[in-house]
Amino acid sequence: MRPTIAWSELRGASVGVWGLGVEGLANVRKLGTLGVTPVLVDDRPPAGGAAGRPVLATAGGGLDALAACDVVVKSPGISRYRDDLRQLEAGGVPVAGGLGLWLQGAPRDRVVCVTGTKGKSSTTAIAGHLLTRLGYQCMIGGNIGQPPWDPAQATPAGGASAGSTGWDYWVIETSSYQATDLPCSPPVVAVTSLHPDHLPWHDGDVETYYRDKLSACTQPGADLTVANGDSDLLRERRGLLGPRVEWVRADDDPAADWMQPLGLLGTHSRRNALIARACLRALGVPEAGDDGALRAAAAGFAALGSRLQVIGTVGGVTFVDDSLSTNVLPTLAALDSFPGRRVALIAGGQDRGIDYQPLAAGLAGRAAPTLVLAVPDSGPRIRAAIEAAPAGAAEVVSCADLDSAVSQGFRWAQPDGVVLLSPAAPSFGQFRDYRDRGDAFARAMKLCAELPQLP
Repeated sequence: MRPTIAWSELRGASVGVWGLGVEGLANVRKLGTLGVTPVLVDDRPPAGGAAGRPVLATAGGGLDALAACDVVVKSPGISRYRDDLRQLEAGGVPVAGGLGLWLQGAPRDRVVCVTGTKGKSSTTAIAGHLLTRLGYQCMIGGNIGQPPWDPAQATPAGGASAGSTGWDYWVIETSSYQATDLPCSPPVVAVTSLHPDHLPWHDGDVETYYRDKLSACTQPGADLTVANGDSDLLRERRGLLGPRVEWVRADDDPAADWMQPLGLLGTHSRRNALIARACLRALGVPEAGDDGALRAAAAGFAALGSRLQVIGTVGGVTFVDDSLSTNVLPTLAALDSFPGRRVALIAGGQDRGIDYQPLAAGLAGRAAPTLVLAVPDSGPRIRAAIEAAPAGAAEVVSCADLDSAVSQGFRWAQPDGVVLLSPAAPSFGQFRDYRDRGDAFARAMKLCAELPQLP
């Protein structure tokens, strides 16, 4: 049972802030508005401290300091399955998450939480864009941006403070880490997809991950889950989706053209847009049933960087940055976005131990020629899974790094194919983050202009 505490109830309490990333620093700022000076603890304290104050290391006295607090507010990256966290809770110290504290005091009938293994960022961005273009004050936050309780968050027109009722709606991307911290839910929750991911955080167990990911659908206050109707995994887990479910499929409403101005690639993107519209309808937004109003609102949408983003063409070959795809599911969706075209797929990155057999099976069902360029660290396992699949699944070669993968892919994809960076793995280790990996891909693309090209 998660602590049913609101931010406002922490005034006058002894509070520890555990983890000082983006959300952790927002927690410090929020506590400052309540007159609370928290104890700061981090697993790896930043040099020079944070927020102008020293930071204790968790293993260097920090855990003892947290145990002396009335409440601990943790960052999402700190797993609830850690022994040291369980030790705090066993000692009677409530350990809360910032999003749960905010939801306890928020007008939840005007909030939608969007979760899912993949697709949640795009769906959140689409829903927020539509609401904003329809004339509403909408905060787009959570995992996609600033925490909605952060005093540094931009304020709506008219000067109301962030987190106040000056906003008309909140669209909050909610990761599995954040969902696990929620003591309550808004009436409307969206689930865009489900696939194994982040298993080490979720006690190393896939069913625990599924349960945690979907927990936002069943906490007190939950009513309607707008869910991906094309997902067998979700349909098999109907019991985890709350009181009511609205299934949304990619082929729903085939005549609708309101989403065309969004400029998105792939059938999965169409489904994400339909899920966003269903959320607006569930929130009671009148214009959500007017395709003309939605089409006008869709104009000007800026797709997320490194999410199926065409970054250029060299010698007839299209380069697509999908660096945000850190799992098999979105990589398969990215491949489906280019039916009938030769695709050189660059895959591999930080190895989290996920199963790559579904990727191999998806490649086996692809009719157009496909070359997989497997890069470290998970590249060898990707190659092994493909080579163990039925013959003809795809051609696969190992590459030492991203630059060599791009150059090989470019030569193979000529004269009119696609070089697709969709790694099915995180970037950490070789790159700072997915943006850094996407930037390296773009630099490698520019170098291809200097390579020999087909006449």
